[in-house]
Amino acid sequence: MVLPSGFALPPLPYLAAVAAAVVAVGWLLVREAPAVDDRTVLAFAPWMALGSSLYVCYQLQLYPDAVAPLFGSPVVYASTFAVAGATWLAARRTARPLRALAGVGAALALAPVAAAVRFGVANDTLTLAWPLAAVAAAAVLGHVAWWALERWRPGDVAVAGGAGALAVFGHVLDGTSTAVGVDVLGFGEQTPLSAAIMHFAGTLPTEPLLGTGWLFVLVKTLLAAGVVVLLADYVREDAAEGYLLLAFVAAVGLGPGVHNVLLFVAASPAGF
Repeated sequence: MVLPSGFALPPLPYLAAVAAAVVAVGWLLVREAPAVDDRTVLAFAPWMALGSSLYVCYQLQLYPDAVAPLFGSPVVYASTFAVAGATWLAARRTARPLRALAGVGAALALAPVAAAVRFGVANDTLTLAWPLAAVAAAAVLGHVAWWALERWRPGDVAVAGGAGALAVFGHVLDGTSTAVGVDVLGFGEQTPLSAAIMHFAGTLPTEPLLGTGWLFVLVKTLLAAGVVVLLADYVREDAAEGYLLLAFVAAVGLGPGVHNVLLFVAASPAGF
């Protein structure tokens, strides 16, 4: 099994509706071919957080049964893409399209974040210190990793720009939040490959002192930095496709990282 636990498709009517929305929005985006650069990727960052926050609320069982299947994994990310893409198309008619795109995403993300925090308060499971410590650690480690990358491959860093920095930070956040969740808060790891890395770390002599999550943080940081370097050439050859790939890399790091942080803030490890 290589898929994370909780990965399941919704009933066919929901799946068909989301697929139709994704196809329609995707077709419109291809037809209009909006420009894509590193600022575009940064404008989508709130939407990456939105998808993960919506999934946390699904795990907390906060949705009515009639709409809950739209917010499970992985369909929630397709649903979010459809809304984000439609918003992007509409935002292109405004004076500041990327600001509008980012602003709408951030505003929408406030609702699931607030709902998850309220759940934590109502159930006496609200935990702030350690999840926020994971965010702070990611900010520091991500900055150090980007600084080192700038000195090692300055040309690639200049090409990747903010999109590359977001990708590195996102994966570092996934690493630090996972380490805190497993080593400190007692949550289990849902992704088999990540769990295997931490299981291996548990067999090392460093385990009594450093726990098991440090190796996952290191792997995620090095992997993200390496992918940014590899994609820099792609960006040089085809900027739009290269930045879209960087956006995907950023999303698969930032999304799980935000998910971890919000879940750890709102819930106890007993149910996860």
